[in-house]
Amino acid sequence: MSEQITVTFPDGARKAFPRGTTAGEIARAIGSRLAKAAVAARADGEWIDLGRPLEADTRLEIVVRDTDAGREVLRHSAAHVMAQAVVRLFPGAQYAIGPAITDGFYYDFALPDGQTFSEDDLAAIEAEMRTIVKADQVFERAELPYDDALALFADQPFKVEIIEKVRAGEATADDASEAGGDGGVSIYRNRSNGDVTFTDLCRGPHVPSTGKLGAFKLTKVAGAYWRGNEKGPMLQRIYGTAWESQQALDEHLHRIAEAERRDHRKLGVELDLFSFPDEIGSGLAVFHPKGGTVRRIMEEYSREQHEQAGYEFVYTPHLSRSTLFETSGHLQWYADGMYPPMELDEGTAYYPKPMNCPMHLLIYRSRQRSYRELPLRLFEFGTVYRYEKSGVLHGLLRARGFTQDDSHIFCAPEQLQDELASLLGFVIRLLRTFGFDEFEAELATRPENFVGLPEQWDEAEAALEAAIQRAEIPYVVAEGEGAFYAPKIDVHVRDAIGRRWQVSTLQVDFQFPDRFDLEYVGADNARHRPRMIHRALFGSFERFFGILVEHTAGAFPVWLAPVQACVLPVSDRHDAYAFRVVDRLVAEGYRAELVDGSHGSLNARIRRARTEKVPYVLVVGDTDAEHGTVGVNRRGSDAPERDVPLDAFVQELAAGVAERR
Repeated sequence: MSEQITVTFPDGARKAFPRGTTAGEIARAIGSRLAKAAVAARADGEWIDLGRPLEADTRLEIVVRDTDAGREVLRHSAAHVMAQAVVRLFPGAQYAIGPAITDGFYYDFALPDGQTFSEDDLAAIEAEMRTIVKADQVFERAELPYDDALALFADQPFKVEIIEKVRAGEATADDASEAGGDGGVSIYRNRSNGDVTFTDLCRGPHVPSTGKLGAFKLTKVAGAYWRGNEKGPMLQRIYGTAWESQQALDEHLHRIAEAERRDHRKLGVELDLFSFPDEIGSGLAVFHPKGGTVRRIMEEYSREQHEQAGYEFVYTPHLSRSTLFETSGHLQWYADGMYPPMELDEGTAYYPKPMNCPMHLLIYRSRQRSYRELPLRLFEFGTVYRYEKSGVLHGLLRARGFTQDDSHIFCAPEQLQDELASLLGFVIRLLRTFGFDEFEAELATRPENFVGLPEQWDEAEAALEAAIQRAEIPYVVAEGEGAFYAPKIDVHVRDAIGRRWQVSTLQVDFQFPDRFDLEYVGADNARHRPRMIHRALFGSFERFFGILVEHTAGAFPVWLAPVQACVLPVSDRHDAYAFRVVDRLVAEGYRAELVDGSHGSLNARIRRARTEKVPYVLVVGDTDAEHGTVGVNRRGSDAPERDVPLDAFVQELAAGVAERR
């Protein structure tokens, strides 16, 4: 056997190293900067610790701390350090699982004697973590047979349950992260001066030692059921975040504070946009006049754009007999997400619709179709109902009733690629109008449980990928993430503080045309099966509204603002002129209101208008009444402009609305 192995790097370069060289040693051989930044590695795509010896030819990627993959390693390691700190401070504590999550990590605990964590405990736990980090304890990986692992964790019932499930082949995704090699599980021991200070069940990888963790902070305590089962034990979950540097942590905490300031649920109340009355039920919103105005303008703009793009409007009922959803497959594949049926007409089951597509299929099938009608683009503002568990509801972003701007396009096979490319361009153009200009896409491919023929899925996936490439949008392939009936493109946008939101969806569907026996008569006078595209542009009006509120921090662009200008007379004697200004703006189609002295002092009224994020606050006094001018306070500016001719202001407002600024 050769004493040398060949290591191939991501750029294709190759280099020979002695057998048994570790990934960390290879990083040091490349350069001190890389060695300092390295936290783990991938060997032939498999995660490994930097201390793992390489025994065969390997494709090797060194994972550094300031990447998404590197941060995941930092956060997973921080979770272990947090668990060690909790066990030290709370003797008898039982620890469950502690994964890395988006931008952070958590660990679930059960404390003895009914103890509970308080927010004050977070500071003590964080201080103990810093002591562990300062000790620079080594993370040491080992594999144990199942029986040895059960004995080691005999006083940790959650770990015992995980080990038993792994051995029985019943591991969940969380359990699988704890699994090791054949016939056993992997563990990590923390060592300080040769002594074991903490042991956890984990696949890894971890940073070489606790001193490599970087910057971290514990953020909150919450309750969590073991395995998410409401009938299981209630545990206490501590959340934290970890980053490669203090600067990166500070920037993240600033983003968190900014996200809290922009929370659409808070702004919805402050700006009087919408609410969730208890009398109606969880996850079901009502829009107040101001929110209703914004939504109406969004709908009108969307309707106008769809008309220009050749869509035909349809309307469908809110519920249907069960036979429709049996034909579509929803009762087979999606019943858990549907509301229970109502029994009407002497025992016939009716369901609130979870999706609009089955009814659009019936509209297509209502008469014989010709190839000359294709592509046929049906469009609806269709309200649907989905039974989401209460724990996942989140304001407008995750609701039980919502309205989709839903379109279903029926086309001939040879029209599919051009139609998809046109659709994607249409989606991007409309999203830009609402202030989004950073786009990414995910191509979700055939899942493990799918209906239809593999060759149909291959054709659909190829058409979707070609459309993304023609649109020149960055994208990734999400293997196996498609719906049971169709692959899809999910379009994501980034908001003003860098968060990524999934909005629009395009799906190519071969299954529903088969299930509903759709046909068209071709130029050859023969019958053919159409292709079907599902498309939701905003996703849902409610969710997109919530995203837009957070993106703009409630400061809607002037064309969308519920009140575009408010007029404030300096004193009562200026009321008559203020009324004339308001009448002029309203007559020209703008949304303006007068806020007179009955609402407080002038300064108080200006402050209120700014709090309500009105784009223009117009103050009028003696000079304005005499010369036909206004004082203009523009949102975002601390320098009001005096003596602006009313005609000039109207032109400015008109331009902002027309250009949808």
